[in-house]
Amino acid sequence: MRLLDLFCGGGGASAGYVMAGFEVVGVDIVKKKSYPYEFYKADAIEILKDREFINGFDIIHASPPCQFYSITGNLMRAQGKTTSKPDLLAEVRQLLIETGKPYIIENVPGAPMTGVTLCGSMFGLKVRRHRIFESSMPLMTLKCDHKSQGRSVGVYGSINDEIPKCGRTAKTLLEGQLAMGIDWLGWGNLKESIPPAYTKYLGEQVRNESSQKA
Repeated sequence: MRLLDLFCGGGGASAGYVMAGFEVVGVDIVKKKSYPYEFYKADAIEILKDREFINGFDIIHASPPCQFYSITGNLMRAQGKTTSKPDLLAEVRQLLIETGKPYIIENVPGAPMTGVTLCGSMFGLKVRRHRIFESSMPLMTLKCDHKSQGRSVGVYGSINDEIPKCGRTAKTLLEGQLAMGIDWLGWGNLKESIPPAYTKYLGEQVRNESSQKA
């Protein structure tokens, strides 16, 4: 099965889908040198309108910019500041529906979405990184296990930051990579990524569902 990963960034989500057995093609407006799969530098909105291109895929994953809904974004607005990242969620969702293809949209808690929420503690990772996955397909979730996980490792901001009442960020790049299950990205791309374990889990569900229908 071929999967199109829109707003693919450094390839965290793509890697999980590859582990689940998909052939993945990434699209982003900025080319990340470290992205490890087939890639097209393009605007995701325009790609979604190209029906001939879209018809070459079985499923679409999209991770539109999350800064508008993130804690950092909310704090900036409370301070009278703005983020340069646009709110594309509603437009991306509508375009995905219009393609008629199965889809998964990912974003942060606080985004106006319904779906399953995944956490690193569900997969034995040291990062928590809750993310919502909304889909045209039924998806199952797991339970967070923060107690067994212990003190989590933050992968945001700067390396080796102590955040009052919020723990700390990774002391080294390697610690951050291990916490995320990603070994090919530098800090700048790593902190914007999705742990591959999340999309491997979702991708396996999609493939199982497809095989049952075949």
